[in-house]
Amino acid sequence: MDGYRWKAAVVTLSDKGYAGEREDKSGPRICEMLEEAGYEVTRTLILPDEYKEIKECLCTLCDRDRVDIVFTTGGTGLSPRDCTPEATLAVAEKNVPGIAEAMRLASLKVTPRAMLSRGVSVIRGQTLIINLPGSPKAVKENLEAVLPSLEHGLAILTGRTGECAG
Repeated sequence: MDGYRWKAAVVTLSDKGYAGEREDKSGPRICEMLEEAGYEVTRTLILPDEYKEIKECLCTLCDRDRVDIVFTTGGTGLSPRDCTPEATLAVAEKNVPGIAEAMRLASLKVTPRAMLSRGVSVIRGQTLIINLPGSPKAVKENLEAVLPSLEHGLAILTGRTGECAG
């Protein structure tokens, strides 16, 4: 779209990753796929599964850094420590359920366990926030399902176009 590169941030949520006990493979996979699709990844972070820290980070990325899109990875399962969807919903101004639904539908074609993902997709200001699962394989499956439509949605959200037809 007119040569504009969407500004993206990638946030990995993992207690072990944050503590340096596990290598983050999902965050770099997201960055790789985004860069291949023409996005500019301006921030990458690793945080523990802490509700307050996740909320503060999302607010900073949306309100101060004004990235166009934030992808989180991890913290979307059923573990007692998994709180990414709750923190994301807490900062949301609008829900965009179709993105999360499309990702789960695509993953369900691969594994019935996809129904256990609690990831959400929301808008804060002019930023889209999308929760991805924590595994590199699931990240790839989910992003492949939604990346082709995101540019159009971002153009409408940010006012770069008002056209919905297509």
